[in-house]
Amino acid sequence: MTQTETLTVRELMEQCGVAFGTSGARGEVVAMTDRVCHSYTAGFLQYLGEVGEFAPGARVALAGDLRASTPRILAACAQAVRDLGGEPVFCGYVPTPALAFHAFAQGVPSLMVTGSHIPDDRNGIKFYRAHGEVLKDDELGMSRQVLTIDNARFNDAGMLIDPAPLPPVTDAETAYVARYVDFFGPDALKGMTVGVYQHSAVGRDVLTRIVAALGAKAVPLARSDKFMPVDTEAIRPEDVALAKDWAAQGRFDAIVSTDGDSDRPLLADHTGEWLRGDVLGVLCARAMGADVVVTPVSSNSVLELTGAFARTARTRIGSPYVIAAMNAEAATGAACVCGYEANGGFLLGSDVARGGAALTALPTRDAVLPILAVLAASRPGTLADLVAALPPRVTYSDRIKGLPTAQSQALLAWLGAGGEARVEECFAPLAGGALASVDHTDGLRMSFANGAVIHLRPSGNAPELRCYSEASKPDEARRLAEGALALVRDELATRVSGG
Repeated sequence: MTQTETLTVRELMEQCGVAFGTSGARGEVVAMTDRVCHSYTAGFLQYLGEVGEFAPGARVALAGDLRASTPRILAACAQAVRDLGGEPVFCGYVPTPALAFHAFAQGVPSLMVTGSHIPDDRNGIKFYRAHGEVLKDDELGMSRQVLTIDNARFNDAGMLIDPAPLPPVTDAETAYVARYVDFFGPDALKGMTVGVYQHSAVGRDVLTRIVAALGAKAVPLARSDKFMPVDTEAIRPEDVALAKDWAAQGRFDAIVSTDGDSDRPLLADHTGEWLRGDVLGVLCARAMGADVVVTPVSSNSVLELTGAFARTARTRIGSPYVIAAMNAEAATGAACVCGYEANGGFLLGSDVARGGAALTALPTRDAVLPILAVLAASRPGTLADLVAALPPRVTYSDRIKGLPTAQSQALLAWLGAGGEARVEECFAPLAGGALASVDHTDGLRMSFANGAVIHLRPSGNAPELRCYSEASKPDEARRLAEGALALVRDELATRVSGG
């Protein structure tokens, strides 16, 4: 390798195998060397320089999750900030939305080192502009940046030869906690006992602190020193079992948790039943008094069935698409615009005022707001009562792990090439009804005349094929998702490769 190398961020992506997309840069830890992470950060800052949001002397806020590789990657990113003339501001190991809230308030760019819910052998870097998430147009601007890499600074393994320590921690937690305590008030959850499933979530102590500050008895549960890939959308069987076991003790009104970087929530009722993220999003939007709600096409159609909102809009999966649509809706003069994803992450696009208190907009995924808003809204009854009052519409999601994205894409291309006739031939027997419509907004979403929905989509950040299903009963939704994935794995994969 030459001492000085010139290439674009896109060429770097192809060279190292660390993909850049909706959730930032993500890849296997062995591929996310200091050289790669330093270069990605440099490309980000160069792009911000073009759009007037970064210049020598400017501050850049950084934070990370609790993965073993995060401190090393943070150090490489901080060094890139220094090398481009900026000042790294280290906010510690805090939730992604806490970092974003701090950076937006300061008007500075930021980056979060996190792989979210994916396993510990992977990690990522999520980038933020000074006042919002990096959107799709920004990704293009970053990808074309030309980098000049001084390879002499890195050893043969791509690691910095002389890494500098991170700066002292700048507090981003206090303002994030105050955001919710000031809005909901110290008695919002008074009298409740809430279990806080802590595992390895970076926001585990922050969430416990907030729940207690709102008047509840917060009981920490299952803290782990080892990173655990808790996914709020495809909930692990062990997490289902844990919630049921804790609930069987009869001492909790609810159980709460988040994913690894604490931007996606988990909320279970007193029976230990985890609420689906898209149901949680509907309940939170209603509690916030939203008139316009944006969500991806994969979310539960209970959103429209409630009749609670003046307007709803559907997008591709991913917060940049949701935010872009929220921005467009806000431009029409809507009073309160919000969005959510099927993983439960809630995005508040407008300021909300209530009883003399104000909650400022935070247009990035947040786990704390939906947990608190729905817990408060459930009183004096139960969470189960709140969910039971919704129209009976249930979603379920599952996935085939370890399936290369190229194979998933080949499957969808094969199905699409055969038109609706092929789709109906393959999936109508499973659905038990005739095909009514096909939606290609993001993946392949099949709706059937009997109300069944089967949605296949390659994951955007892992080698997985996800399936989202929808029906009027939980068992039926689960049967559809598991049956569709079994069909793909056992029959269609062979037909695609042979066709």
